[in-house]
Amino acid sequence: MSKKQRPRKPTGGAGRGGVHGKGGSGGGRPSPAREAAFTCIESVVYDSAYANLVMPDIVAKAGLDGRDAGFATELAYGALRMERLYDAIIASAARRPAESVDNSVRICLWLGIHQALAMRVPAHAAVSETVDQTRRHAGAGAAKFANAIMRRVTEKERDAWLATVAAGTSREAMGVRHSHPDWVVAELERALELDGRAGQIEQLLASDNEPAKVTLVARPGLADRDALAAEVDGTPGEHSPWAVTLAGGRPGAIAAVSDGMAAVQDEGSQIVAGALAAARDIVPGERWLDMCSGPGGKAALLGAIAAENGGFLDALELHRHRADLVRRSVRAIPDGVVTVHEADATRWGDEGTYDRIVLDAPCTGLGALRRRPEARWRREPADVPDLVALQRDLLARAATLLAPGGVLAYITCSPVVEETREVVAGSDLVTLDARKAVAAVTGTGPEAWGKGPHVQLWPHVHGTDAMFLALLERPA
Repeated sequence: MSKKQRPRKPTGGAGRGGVHGKGGSGGGRPSPAREAAFTCIESVVYDSAYANLVMPDIVAKAGLDGRDAGFATELAYGALRMERLYDAIIASAARRPAESVDNSVRICLWLGIHQALAMRVPAHAAVSETVDQTRRHAGAGAAKFANAIMRRVTEKERDAWLATVAAGTSREAMGVRHSHPDWVVAELERALELDGRAGQIEQLLASDNEPAKVTLVARPGLADRDALAAEVDGTPGEHSPWAVTLAGGRPGAIAAVSDGMAAVQDEGSQIVAGALAAARDIVPGERWLDMCSGPGGKAALLGAIAAENGGFLDALELHRHRADLVRRSVRAIPDGVVTVHEADATRWGDEGTYDRIVLDAPCTGLGALRRRPEARWRREPADVPDLVALQRDLLARAATLLAPGGVLAYITCSPVVEETREVVAGSDLVTLDARKAVAAVTGTGPEAWGKGPHVQLWPHVHGTDAMFLALLERPA
């Protein structure tokens, strides 16, 4: 459901108001994994929750582990990602708009369609489980409706449904086929073209729907990457010298993670943060600043590098709960290296104070759609101008805080051109070739990282979030 269609959760009654306005009326023994997925989507739809934040608690309360936990998570995340496609299929099968279907029924159908078309669930099981779940949440009449729709859905394979509801090469067809809003498709197309990757939009959209691998960072000086990989039966990352990719499991149960010596962090995030440290030789006593540090992944990585090289880092975070996350992230860094401040970055500090600054600016987050299944439905084009204004303000303030000869890393987890190239183009700072710093981090050549001077990472090319990096210098 789009941002404008998000309803408030009904109050009172046993059900959610089925197709005929009736509450739940029992049904077969509920599947705990499917009920967990339903609860997650309800929280996202009605309470504007973030799936990746609420799902672990839902799974724990349901007593799920191993395969059942994985099934519930993939079911919830997959249904949320593919909402637009599944609505199109519902509309075709029901011969009426999906928006006219009761929300609880619609959620059950998303889950049922995902099982039938994207997971290895036999058609008969997908139908019967969906009917039972609909009966529990919306009543007997709604269950009959769900039964009819699911039987029509399972008459065709996924490719046949794509040919029915999303044929062609238009932006709208691609948006339905890969379940992205049209405006997001347009923004991604533009960013790809300017990065010399015209014609790769289908690959990018498909990659957005592939769950991201779980990647750890072995913080330098605190954990050894190869030893950590051996300990957790993981593999060294493809690009970052600190990355370990996990096959599965619960990262929080790993001793190095619980101790703060390692953490879950996308490989792209590691690369762009590390590039600031690699931009030039570090002189002991340097002062660094992380302007928007929550939840703390980049602050902890830079803090670990600073600790090894005699540097010091101030980490700013406007909101107390996020500042607490930063404090937790940096807990293993030696005392006195990282100082966390609850402060407004646009009003912080004195001119010429810092030798290096990382500005991981608030943005649309459209580069992290693999790991945030509902994010594509939360943003609208109208959100971009306000974010761009904030990004410009933060960058302008960062420029005043940078010491002569200092280096600033401007980072977004978004490839949207207005938030990336155009923000940087408005700065008076000198643009450096970020490819050289990324090459130094990754042990590659600069030519491997695009045309420059910025670096734009892509999930379908690099296997990372679509992080943008520009390195800027204040002339000495």
